[in-house]
Amino acid sequence: MNIHQVLLLTLVLFPAIACSAKSNRLGVSSCGDIHNIRYPFRLKSDLKERGVYKLNCEDNHTVLHLDKGRFYVQSINYTSNQIRLVDDGLQKDNCSSLPRHSWALYNFENSDNLINPYYRGDKGTLVIVNCSKPVRNLFYITAGPCILGSYSSNTSLYWNLYALVNPKASDVRDFCTTYRWTWVSFHFGGEEQINSSSYNYKLIHKIMTDGFSLPFPHSRTKVFMCFFGFFNIYYGSASCKSFQYYGPLAFYTAVWTTLDFTSLLVFFCVVKFVIGTPLVTTFLIYKYRRRHLAMDENIEEFLQAHNNFLPIRYSYSNIKKITGNFKDKLGEGGYGSVYKGTLRSGNEVAIKILKQFKAHGQDFINEMATIGRIHHVNVVQLIGFCFEGSKQALVYDFMSNGSLDKHIFTKEEEKFLDYKKIYEISLGVAKGIEYLHRGCDMQILHFDIKPHNILLDKNFTPKVSDFGLAKQYPIDHSIVSVTAAKGTLGYMAPEFFYKSIGGISYKADVYSFGMLLMEMAGRRKNVNANVEHSSQIYFPLWVYDQVNEGKNVEMEKVVEEERGVIKKMIIVALWCIQLIPTHRPPMNKVLEMLEGDIGNIQMPPKPLLYPSDEPIDDDKAEMESETFSSSLRAPTIFSSFLLGDNNDI
Repeated sequence: MNIHQVLLLTLVLFPAIACSAKSNRLGVSSCGDIHNIRYPFRLKSDLKERGVYKLNCEDNHTVLHLDKGRFYVQSINYTSNQIRLVDDGLQKDNCSSLPRHSWALYNFENSDNLINPYYRGDKGTLVIVNCSKPVRNLFYITAGPCILGSYSSNTSLYWNLYALVNPKASDVRDFCTTYRWTWVSFHFGGEEQINSSSYNYKLIHKIMTDGFSLPFPHSRTKVFMCFFGFFNIYYGSASCKSFQYYGPLAFYTAVWTTLDFTSLLVFFCVVKFVIGTPLVTTFLIYKYRRRHLAMDENIEEFLQAHNNFLPIRYSYSNIKKITGNFKDKLGEGGYGSVYKGTLRSGNEVAIKILKQFKAHGQDFINEMATIGRIHHVNVVQLIGFCFEGSKQALVYDFMSNGSLDKHIFTKEEEKFLDYKKIYEISLGVAKGIEYLHRGCDMQILHFDIKPHNILLDKNFTPKVSDFGLAKQYPIDHSIVSVTAAKGTLGYMAPEFFYKSIGGISYKADVYSFGMLLMEMAGRRKNVNANVEHSSQIYFPLWVYDQVNEGKNVEMEKVVEEERGVIKKMIIVALWCIQLIPTHRPPMNKVLEMLEGDIGNIQMPPKPLLYPSDEPIDDDKAEMESETFSSSLRAPTIFSSFLLGDNNDI
């Protein structure tokens, strides 16, 4: 062996020897029933060198922490490389206990956690649904006998909890919502066995408390040699797949002991001078594509993580067939274009083709995460979607009567709706928003309620649509974090502009609904500079004075019995558009007022345009819109807020 071979052998073997020595120094830790915590795991209290995946020891339990939850470690098998976990909300001796951290299962891909979220293995899924009425179906395993024992003070909520085994989206009834879910390592057998009454909830609960197994990477014992491009060579115990150059350039991986020095040098020279150039070119193309595919990866991760609950996925070629190659265009907006299509079943659909400029595909994800999982008669139904890189589409039920704005602002006789129908539509919209706020396990804030986003089916049943700005928050979050103003000028709540009056909450949707309801009652835009009298420019202030003074609000084509309905809608709208968020009623109270007798509704205070103690900036005041009478004297920022016409923020 000559000096060059000795040098090469030293360079190759030294990292492996060092790594092996380091592995021999690693100890074993214990916590509770887990006595074999060792590499690649370590307790958080141990030295960092002892492992790459952190576990906590809390109250004699070994715990894996995620961003949104914690899981007890039941066992670690270093032979099969499996870790067994169970949700910390589940208790073996209490069958009324439920999983706490259902949505944390989507976050196993975090850097501090070892679990691959898309690995299915032998895992099954147990879903607990909450139904508004009883279900008589063997597939729906009632949780009643267990749950009622611990929740007897509020049994109405838990009468209709059911467990579903490995459900598809179509298995969940329209009147049921997902309440909790968890993975389990249990083979349930075929559909016939599940539907054969062989399961009861006590057995289901035992299966949940047995937890689920997930894989972790194999121990680092072998020495790998990896080549990357011209000069990049890596020696170590981690495989090339775990190395930072993993990708098109990782063209060769070998366990060191399989190569002799001569063949290694020959191979390295071939790689360097013959294959290097095209691989570097490939690498540059790969890096370029990765920068431009960040949005696609973000969406694909979301789709894989939520695969159990998504609607139908269509290919782009199917979308073209359904729309007849996009021949019937229904409309266009900032989000993209909408086309009419027909499914093979003959059902008509509306297909929204999304534009690509929205950062990281957030509009697409927002719509999929909200209406993709909920069902309500007054919320538009998402039938399916398409995602093929830059080609993204959402498939909805077709609303033959279009959007509400075409009916309340029209002068065309055939589109004119009587006030009875307008009142019924307002009730439906209120029910849809109330369901978003309180009917799901997470509150959904829409942030863009306006006539354009209320669609009408063939029976004029209203559907809340366009969830591109929507956000989900826990039910107990009365104030939510919003980094920027959201919505359309003219319908946006004033707290987006005046932070001093209160934080952002579901009351922002209440304000937008109030502005919508006022326009429905008046059959006109709230701000209209072309009216006969300047006092009517801002309709809510003018109509408040009319109603408060006992005068009739003169409307075209209104019969006497409709005046009471109009007045009730106006008073409810005035409550909804109060300046201070806490002065506005929640949507369930709004519904009560709309459905109740007008004699039981008090007249609210006159709506303010801006906080009375807000200092007025002289420079802003000079820019104030001339369309307002001098008596209003609103600051410019609120003038813009009122005068805006369908300008999305």
